[in-house]
Amino acid sequence: MTNTYAVVLAAGKGTRMKSSLYKVLHPVCGKPMVEHVVANMEKLGVEKIVTIVGHGAETVQSKLGTRSEYILQAEQLGTAHAVLQAETALLNLSGTTIVICGDTPLITAETMRDLLDLHKETGAKATILTAIASNPAGYGRVIRAEDGSVKSIVEQKDASAEEQLVHEINSGTYCFDNEALFKSLKLVKNENSQGEYYLPDVIEILQKDGEVISAYAAKDFDEILGVNDRIALSQAEQTMRSRIAQHHMREGVTIIDPKNTYISSDAVIGADTVIQPGVIIEGNTTIGENCTIGPNSHIVSSVIGNGTTIHSSVILSSEVGNHTAIGPFAHIRPQTEVGNDVKIGNFVEVKKSTVGNGSKISHLSYMGDASIGSNVNIGCGTITVNYDGKNKFITKIEDDAFVGCNSNLIAPVTIGNKAYVAAGSTITKDVPGEALAIGRARQENKLGYVKKLKLK
Repeated sequence: MTNTYAVVLAAGKGTRMKSSLYKVLHPVCGKPMVEHVVANMEKLGVEKIVTIVGHGAETVQSKLGTRSEYILQAEQLGTAHAVLQAETALLNLSGTTIVICGDTPLITAETMRDLLDLHKETGAKATILTAIASNPAGYGRVIRAEDGSVKSIVEQKDASAEEQLVHEINSGTYCFDNEALFKSLKLVKNENSQGEYYLPDVIEILQKDGEVISAYAAKDFDEILGVNDRIALSQAEQTMRSRIAQHHMREGVTIIDPKNTYISSDAVIGADTVIQPGVIIEGNTTIGENCTIGPNSHIVSSVIGNGTTIHSSVILSSEVGNHTAIGPFAHIRPQTEVGNDVKIGNFVEVKKSTVGNGSKISHLSYMGDASIGSNVNIGCGTITVNYDGKNKFITKIEDDAFVGCNSNLIAPVTIGNKAYVAAGSTITKDVPGEALAIGRARQENKLGYVKKLKLK
């Protein structure tokens, strides 16, 4: 969007959060609040994003990276003072500047686009994002003129009895003509009980100059929620979680119990997939079509193919193919690639390994640092012994191999194509293709041992 800029106010410490974590970095649906705000500005296509930072500046910059420019507000002297810090980045630029707080994660890009459209249509020098409150007590009221333009913003304490009946309130998010904004900011005074410079005063200054002030009412009051404490954080989480679930359900995903399902705002889920209660999906996770994600599964930043079932399992930063079954109670750790038509059963842990198409690891096994081919059978209780206390080593199991129950594969070792490992073996040497490896102690039966034991 040409000639459009954004100033994100993120300098406040957030003392009411009572947290060592900088306020705007508290997550909502797995993503820091300020990142939601910046992502929405990116969706609008603004030319330049300037984030005003203060407390915890370094942590905000490390989270957002090059997606924004940063300006330090060393001393917090109010919202007008905060916006004025952006002067070095935006002064003398023609166009529109959005001013939005970094603790308002629920305002959507669609609402901001509507706000911008109205701002341009009316030729206003400033346009206020408002909302209709069922209970407006405590909010500044937006008083409109007969033509729909803004006549004034009246704070609760200054509102007359008639003005207090108004339900349209100021959200604290604005669009400004950029040049008019910085000209007016220099005229704002701090003659108030807090000794601070307030951004709404710019509206009054522009009005006295005879400029048009417009307002756009958000369709949903919940959007304008500013998060200042843990209670509001919880409300924002619930609202966004519901919004995300509704989006996926409209796209053909079945979510059995949306109130008890947690899905990242960045997740992509295919049609006809069923999400059972208690599921947590985090990060940039992609789940294909016709999948079943069973109760209490936890999937983080992973890719799941079509027609796959995940039952009460944990999958972290991994890829799972099509028509594969995982779980119950399996743990797929980072950097694992599981192929198509694979079965990974109960109490199986796989770490930094590849599992080829059609292979089975049905129960009670650990596969770490392993390369497992196609159509391999891993018997119950099998372990790749990959760590000597200092270094990790690779176990390679080639196509069509069969590893019997309770086998220990001491890495580095290779089990060849179509080879067999007898149950209970400890394998320390490579097994050639189509060979049978037996690595266990010879059985010896002590006849009459129980009687001798009793005589003792």
